[in-house]
Amino acid sequence: MARSIDNDTVREPRPASDGEASLGELFGELSREMTDLVRGEVELAKTEMGRKASSVGKDFGFLAAGIAVAYAGFLALVATIIIALAYAMPWWLAALIVGVVVAAVGGFLVYQGLQNLKHTSLAPTQTLETLKEDAEWTKEAI
Repeated sequence: MARSIDNDTVREPRPASDGEASLGELFGELSREMTDLVRGEVELAKTEMGRKASSVGKDFGFLAAGIAVAYAGFLALVATIIIALAYAMPWWLAALIVGVVVAAVGGFLVYQGLQNLKHTSLAPTQTLETLKEDAEWTKEAI
């Protein structure tokens, strides 16, 4: 997928034949270097966003698994608990109590999954840092 940028792909400026490059050659070299820089930054952003998307996918997976486990596990217990409580109280009250407990457990699992997703930053922070560094370098070079 994403490939890393090697130092071999960075071009060295070519000196002019008399030792000094013309203004046109300098602008041409600047254009080529800026193109290489932008391509490198795009590749870095793609790689970083891919890693973050993978992390978010895992969090969604945990969220879905938590909901499914809560649902399946408690369904089996719900019937048993309702039947057991029905010996001491009316059926409807036993079902209501068990339903509230099941909903609370499921709500807790959903809350935990959402909290994990909120703490995941989708911004390509590494790319933004290198862009700032490149901008500072460009200002110094000019």
